[in-house]
Amino acid sequence: MKIAITATGADLQAQVDPRFGRAQYFIIVNPETMEFEAIENSSLSAAHGAGIQSGQLMSSKDVSAVITGSVGPNAFQTLTAAGIQIFQSPGGTVEQAVEAYKKGQLQPVTQFGPAHAGTGMGGGMGMGRGMGMGRGMGRGMGAGAGFNPPPPPTAPKSKEQEIQELKAQAEQATQQLEAIKKRIGELEKE
Repeated sequence: MKIAITATGADLQAQVDPRFGRAQYFIIVNPETMEFEAIENSSLSAAHGAGIQSGQLMSSKDVSAVITGSVGPNAFQTLTAAGIQIFQSPGGTVEQAVEAYKKGQLQPVTQFGPAHAGTGMGGGMGMGRGMGMGRGMGRGMGAGAGFNPPPPPTAPKSKEQEIQELKAQAEQATQQLEAIKKRIGELEKE
């Protein structure tokens, strides 16, 4: 079994990076032996899709769980579609996060939604709509932890706007599904 922890450095003493898609490194650890591999995140500076690309990387590395501070909706969908569990990190070092995981002390993230609003990256001071590039370092205003989704819009959407948004989401889900099917095919050929 392998788990991945988002990290600010390339070893077990690095701090857990609170971001998933734009984490500096992914430390892939065998929790039984503590053997690890550090992977620099090539999606860190991607203009779009960093969470999806990072999720696909985790799938290709055959990890069964991810420990991170926060994960966006696209990364959440990609990871859960690949059968990868997501755990909320308490912070600290990668090694401390692995130990907490082994002791069953980490909170699993089972759904993405407003109930998880709170500390997150990309919301600046938590007062904006969370529409930035995920580079903010602020704390959200909610009671939960780990997610900072945009609040519901103040004006109702028109039917056409909602249709366009749903079509965009469907296209994104189709792309994610195709990437997952492609990876399954690759694994079956090995």
